[in-house]
Amino acid sequence: MIRKKYPTDLTNQEWCKIEELFVISYAKGGRPIKHEKREILNAIFYTLRTGCQWRYLPHDFPHWTAVYKQYQRWKMKGIFEKMNEYLTKDIRLRMKKNIEPSACIVDSQSVKTTEKGGSKAMMVGRKLKAGNVI
Repeated sequence: MIRKKYPTDLTNQEWCKIEELFVISYAKGGRPIKHEKREILNAIFYTLRTGCQWRYLPHDFPHWTAVYKQYQRWKMKGIFEKMNEYLTKDIRLRMKKNIEPSACIVDSQSVKTTEKGGSKAMMVGRKLKAGNVI
């Protein structure tokens, strides 16, 4: 049965690029997963993109428990970090850049607030306005 296509699904070209990261050797034992790895990955991407809970995955994906358990296994093995590193290097090569970046920019912004959530200057201003009413 062919399922409905979602915008988060991997294309054939995208899957071919990362498929090798999901090859598992069963030489030491273990049971092969019941569902196709690509389908599980599509379900993970759907969940991440839509923000739906695992239990609310559409029924045309593998069962949510199978998807979640495989997600946990891949996460523990660092598959997603490897995939990010692999794709970043691939894109840098295609852009004719060095594989490793030569610079990094860190940007942050912090705002001091009181425990109640507003700046002290704002709180003083509010108190003065309240005092003027009387």
